[in-house]
Amino acid sequence: MDILKKIPSLSRKQKKIAWIIGGLVLLVLLIGLGIALSVRGKMLDRAMAKAKKALHERYQVDFKVSDYRFTGLATVTFNDIELLPQDRDTLARIESMAVSVRLWPLLFGDVKIGNLSLKNSRVTLVKHDSISNYDFLFRKKEKEPLAEESDNKRNYAALIDGLIKQVFFKIPRDMDLENFELSYCDDSLQQRIRLPEAIIDGGDFQTSLFLNDHDAQWNLAGHVNPDRQQLRVEVSSEKKTTELPFLRRKLGLRVSFDKIMFELDKVRRESQDSLTLAGKWSFENLHVQHRRLSEEAIVLPEAMGQGQINIGKLAIEVDPSSAIHIKEFAFSPHVKYVPKPNRAVSLSIHTGQFEAQSLFDAIPQGLFPTLDGVRVSGQIAYDLDFAVNFDDPDNIRFESKMDDRQLKVVQWGKANIRDMNTAFVYKAFEDTVLMRDITLGAANPNFTPLNEVSSILKKTVLNTEDPYFYKHNGFEEEAFKLSIATNIKEKAFKRGASTISMQLVKNIYLNRNKNMMRKFEEILLVWLMEASKQVSKDRMFEVYLNVIEWGRNVYGIKEAAAYYFGKTPAELNIGESLYLSSIIPRPKTGLSSFDYTGHLKPWVQRHFNTYGYIMTKLQQLNSESVPAGYGFYEVVLQPNLRPPRPKGIVDTTLMEVDPEQEAIMKELEADEATRKSLLEKLFGKDKKEEQN
Repeated sequence: MDILKKIPSLSRKQKKIAWIIGGLVLLVLLIGLGIALSVRGKMLDRAMAKAKKALHERYQVDFKVSDYRFTGLATVTFNDIELLPQDRDTLARIESMAVSVRLWPLLFGDVKIGNLSLKNSRVTLVKHDSISNYDFLFRKKEKEPLAEESDNKRNYAALIDGLIKQVFFKIPRDMDLENFELSYCDDSLQQRIRLPEAIIDGGDFQTSLFLNDHDAQWNLAGHVNPDRQQLRVEVSSEKKTTELPFLRRKLGLRVSFDKIMFELDKVRRESQDSLTLAGKWSFENLHVQHRRLSEEAIVLPEAMGQGQINIGKLAIEVDPSSAIHIKEFAFSPHVKYVPKPNRAVSLSIHTGQFEAQSLFDAIPQGLFPTLDGVRVSGQIAYDLDFAVNFDDPDNIRFESKMDDRQLKVVQWGKANIRDMNTAFVYKAFEDTVLMRDITLGAANPNFTPLNEVSSILKKTVLNTEDPYFYKHNGFEEEAFKLSIATNIKEKAFKRGASTISMQLVKNIYLNRNKNMMRKFEEILLVWLMEASKQVSKDRMFEVYLNVIEWGRNVYGIKEAAAYYFGKTPAELNIGESLYLSSIIPRPKTGLSSFDYTGHLKPWVQRHFNTYGYIMTKLQQLNSESVPAGYGFYEVVLQPNLRPPRPKGIVDTTLMEVDPEQEAIMKELEADEATRKSLLEKLFGKDKKEEQN
């Protein structure tokens, strides 16, 4: 009230009235506080009863506590807490817990934790067979008829903002935790994580996590500011290469690191429809190993990222100002995801000019074994613009450009592309089983130089496998677009986008362990092979024709021509060439295309019609003798390979189709349709190029 003395304009009477009003307000507050204190015990009883009822009815969990009471103005103390799911093992026991709510935020409707004290707490996760004491956490709630929110009213910025507030409101400014233990037990695994002590003092925290007794130790340190919603946490391993628990046994994933840091630096709210999260992350000496990633451990010595995520009403994006640094290599991805109403994703990367070697130095050790030791020189730049609407995948946007005019390969790694120019040994595998070694050179009597292969065979193979092999740099954009669109529509991986260059690299240099990283390794190796121009296109095609599989243990065009038709590669006609090109995607099903007379079954003619028409349109058959049906009726399989004559078949025009053949036929129909779509797009691209 001293401020009233400093206001000379107030009269003595006015000052007296102000004193009276102030006193009355203070009296009302004291009376209200007294009433609140007198009934708070009953309010706490009602709150506890409500919580017990909700847990019991919604989750079938019994919440037991031997004693609870107020021990301060806003502090509640609980003793002997127990969470017991019905017909399950005890989930949690806490000897003592004291929690206080901050009064000032409470006046504005925000429930924020002030102080938290836990003593002798134990959480036990138990699973036997398919029954666990924590399955209620994943139990779906029954939908309330009127509670569902329409897509038009959904607001992701408001939703995530609410979640962030709820998390930070529950983080205490001060915490004292003593003897906390989390354990997991199932039929094959039992592990414990212990925190002997954890303290948050004014936002600063530091503690240690122990696996079992002292099998491993991780140290945590950082700072949290619940009011500003800022968090920095740093986790370091006491011993190098200590694996994170649970992951290896449950997921087959091995992960270890020296240090990981995460920081949420700023939460900015522009409006109800706009939320920005800014921060950074980093890690040191990260080791990851999983059979679907790589056979060897992937080692990343250091990496860091910084930037922000923008969340709007109906979209989430990684801001283009964000950056990821791996050693000397840095790039800024711009990612946008629109979940509703039409799910769409876009990705843009524009690196600008940078030293090419920094890209290869940034590749984690063990990720791409064939590239270990590669040395390059020169600057490169990469630009990618990708966008797809999952409800309309045919209108996909995919533009990928690499400026590698200065690139020079100084030294190859394990995969020495230069060796392809000389005689070398190709190892033919059947999945992961080595079938035999094949010498690619004159020492092998079955090796066929490119100029000894009939021109029509070369044309049919190029048209069916890679029409623009002699024009592209290892990749065909339209093929990528069609592949992505097809896989989205099928909701499974149904079609790749492999060019002859990619098939060649995959067969010769990569192992047969199928995992997601092998495709990226293949792409990088193809890029280097094509960009270096150290192997001619003719030599690539020559090697390709001599190594690909054409049937069960049939490798190379010379073996294929002799096996099916008793001919040399130079003697193959148009029909035989169209047939051989048709079985490249499914070489082991090649014989199923023939009937017992040795002639092709009628459904194979679709392939002949499609590619015969294409080659005619491209004027590739002008110098060829073209019989009826593009030679379909002249294809005759050698007698010793023909299937037996079916019982009861008299007229050779009546042919049985078994379920396996029917499935192959449908698969071929789908494949021919997608190939025709791709080729039509490529023809259209050619017309545009000619017009330009």
